[in-house]
Amino acid sequence: MVQVVLLYVVLAILAAVGIWQLVVWMFEIQDKNRKYRAADNYARERSKPMLVVPGPWGVKPARRWFNKPAHGGGDVCLDIDRRAVIGHPHAVVGSVTHIPFSNGTFGAAFVSHLLEHMPTTKDAVQALDELNRVADAVFLVYPSRQSIANWVIPEHKLWVWQKGDKTYLRQRGGSGVQEIYYC
Repeated sequence: MVQVVLLYVVLAILAAVGIWQLVVWMFEIQDKNRKYRAADNYARERSKPMLVVPGPWGVKPARRWFNKPAHGGGDVCLDIDRRAVIGHPHAVVGSVTHIPFSNGTFGAAFVSHLLEHMPTTKDAVQALDELNRVADAVFLVYPSRQSIANWVIPEHKLWVWQKGDKTYLRQRGGSGVQEIYYC
């Protein structure tokens, strides 16, 4: 009897965590779609192209198999890996820390789930500097701190969050945690 009750409790906890993560994921998708539309509108209002970083296909083949890009490709798409931009008419293979465009080329830059993969906060600041150099406005998307996946994905090197007009970066793991904010 006790084992059956314990099993139901464990199943209830797992179901609650699953539902909670589904809700977190849905809010992340809504935020990403809202920021993509805002970046697109911002660029169009300024009669300039929109830069999208990274590519909408990513490097895992599942997105292509199911024909489900993570987001739109904008007018110009930049990624360090050619696989993420295959098929985009204006794809550029390059690094976000050294964007090969002139100052103010873009009306907006849409950056989705990229900064948390940067190796250090210094690299992320360099990327933000470059994005702000080439675009009039930068729209960032990053995983929620409530996402369990965000906590366990080993490729996530930084915590990223925004409050108002400030972007915060914190190095993950190791000692001597460095937290900075970027305006």
